[in-house]
Amino acid sequence: MIAGKPPLQQSQLFSLKGSVLTLSILTLISFTYFSFKSLRPPLPFSPPTPQITLLPSSATATATATATGTNTTTPSQPRIVAEKKEGNVGEEQEDNDDDFFTDIYHSPKLFKMNFEEMEKKFKIYIYPDGDPKTFYQTPRKLTGKYASEGYFFQNIRESRFRTEDPDQAHLFFIPISCHKMRGKGTPYENMTIIVQNYLDGLIAKYPYWNRTLGADHFFVTCHDVGVRATEGVPFLVKNAIRVVCSPSYDVGFIPHKDVALPQVLQPFALPAGGNDVENRTSLGFWAGHRNSKIRVILARVWENDTELDISNNRISRATGHLVYQKRFYRTKFCICPGGSQVNSARITDSIHYGCVPVILSNYYDLPFNDILDWQKFAVILKESDVYQLKQILKSISHEEFVSLHNNLVKVQKHFQWNTPPVKFDAFHMVIYELWLRHHVIKY
Repeated sequence: MIAGKPPLQQSQLFSLKGSVLTLSILTLISFTYFSFKSLRPPLPFSPPTPQITLLPSSATATATATATGTNTTTPSQPRIVAEKKEGNVGEEQEDNDDDFFTDIYHSPKLFKMNFEEMEKKFKIYIYPDGDPKTFYQTPRKLTGKYASEGYFFQNIRESRFRTEDPDQAHLFFIPISCHKMRGKGTPYENMTIIVQNYLDGLIAKYPYWNRTLGADHFFVTCHDVGVRATEGVPFLVKNAIRVVCSPSYDVGFIPHKDVALPQVLQPFALPAGGNDVENRTSLGFWAGHRNSKIRVILARVWENDTELDISNNRISRATGHLVYQKRFYRTKFCICPGGSQVNSARITDSIHYGCVPVILSNYYDLPFNDILDWQKFAVILKESDVYQLKQILKSISHEEFVSLHNNLVKVQKHFQWNTPPVKFDAFHMVIYELWLRHHVIKY
């Protein structure tokens, strides 16, 4: 009996160790379970604190863009999503501005919340270099087909977004104006040299370009003059954000990096139109120069049509005062074919006068297309649709036209420049597009 006792004690010892080990494992499992559970946010009694999330653009709009060749959204461009804030701020989001809760925006509430976030945080540093009396810093003028460029140069200095401290800046503005060079008669070849030398000077003097190879820098130029002048500086065009009036895919425009600047001829000759459907008795209207293939075809096919008002030349002032502008008031659909570039100031003219624009241009990244759903206030066609233009327009029911017209009135404020800038005007929309690009760079 005595000889058999040690094995019993050893067996009990192993049993005890096993029990302790089992208890330890169970404890570890329980601890792990409750630890992971605690990481999950509890159901809040108040809205969560603000967060930034990246969402892809609308799949529907992407499919349409592919089908038409004209981009009505930017497929790879993320949109920033700011969740509601604590306290009463979330309640302020639900204000009485019904415009933000219509489908003219891809994501109306998110756009509004992100816009408010941008107003509070976004900062841009303007390089101080360059003589304002030559090609830098200040606009040449705020009128004509380059007005958008001029307004941006002026608005950025009047806005809350400018910072004097480069260490606080999210983006850096390169304030060189090809418009001012053109005004002084500078040829394109010399413009390229001037841009190159100015940029080289900034890179040598400041450390900011080299931190991102220019990804957080941008420049602004309207129409084709600036595009042609900067094409000879490839590391500027490829790296920096281009804010241009001629955003065509077939000449190197990169939608997720660059920004489409609306070409606006201000001041407008007449007040804004809208809410006047009963006065719009003409089906379609276009008058202009034949400076592109699509315009030549448009004039040749429809010039003598009795329902479409198509002229192959600008309407002469001798025919009467502001005859051209007044035709926008009485027309349902204003045809907007691309000219020497894909863009046309006729688009913003149409929007201002309340005439539904018919975009007839391939490879065109429409302004603010990742914010606005262009198909809710415009007709987007391929250039090859020009031969069926009248049939397409006549197939649009009266109810559909009224909806397009009413939505058009709602977006007019986004295509208007002001000085000083006004909330949600063209300047703020461009700044919002830059805010989006900043977050792409950041993430």
